Amino acid sequence: MYEVRFARSVERDLGAVPAYHRRRILEAIERQLAHQPTVPSRHRKLLRGLVPPWTAEPPVWELRVGEYRVFYDVAVEGGVVYVRAVRRKPPGRTTEEIL
Repeated sequence: MYEVRFARSVERDLGAVPAYHRRRILEAIERQLAHQPTVPSRHRKLLRGLVPPWTAEPPVWELRVGEYRVFYDVAVEGGVVYVRAVRRKPPGRTTEEIL
């Protein structure tokens, strides 16, 4: 089981999200990132070649929760998932545009 840690900026990101969506995002993080964060799934994918505007341990992953995206990286040896950012992704926008 992985420990999930949040960057300080995530508190600000989540503060801008309506409570209903915030709860869904936090539940998805707990459910999907605590056990197999580096296994691609319907809602998780590896973002190859993405250079994020924050400090991250490559590679960067994305968790899709409705119209929101949770960006994270994983220290496999330490068993830690670092949630770096949460962004809303409106239809027609690319991942690079929302960062």
